[in-house]
Amino acid sequence: MLTIHAAPLVLPAGAAPGVDGAVVDGAVVVDGDRITAVGPYEDAVDSAPGARVRRWPGVLTPGLRQWHPLWLLRHCYHPDPREAGELGEQPLWGERLAALGDLTETRWSGSVRRGVQRMLRYGTTAVASPGARFRDPLVAMAVARSGLTVVGTTQAPGSLLGERPDLDPFAEGYDLPGTVDGPLTIGGRADLAVFDVPDETALRERGAATCVATVLAGRLVYRAR
Repeated sequence: MLTIHAAPLVLPAGAAPGVDGAVVDGAVVVDGDRITAVGPYEDAVDSAPGARVRRWPGVLTPGLRQWHPLWLLRHCYHPDPREAGELGEQPLWGERLAALGDLTETRWSGSVRRGVQRMLRYGTTAVASPGARFRDPLVAMAVARSGLTVVGTTQAPGSLLGERPDLDPFAEGYDLPGTVDGPLTIGGRADLAVFDVPDETALRERGAATCVATVLAGRLVYRAR
């Protein structure tokens, strides 16, 4: 099904022929799991008559890349909503994780799945790991089922600190080009995110917690209420 995702575009260089990185009245046309057009909204509508239009608040960018997925998924415990009253809703790590004792594989498996789902709430569409693979079977299975792209770490923007868990890919101060998985290109996979901020500067300042929608391979996998 053809879908037009309409919002001001904030894109790294090389997004698409004729797109200079920012389009005030922009749109991305998605057909299945692929992008068929990127640019001004009027052009998008002309290229996809009859398409479903989703208008979003804020700005639309390529999906983000999480540089610390293994840390977040295996060195942090993501509480079940039923545990929120006792454990809260944020990832537990360090002493608080140790206080839980030895977790069963079933409990770890649930934590990993929830961690992956929570990454999607931050506009994440790709996760990085050396060699673009995960050796941990729980992580490998959860990531594969989610549809997240697994990429290598060779293009990491500077040193990867990983000193504290943070689901926000902007947490270490990377700019947008250093945080997105790649440009939105015609014919490329439709991985994109929408953030309820006015511009790129505000996005870096307020972070990916402002995410209102994540589209993974053309599927709307997260939408803020």
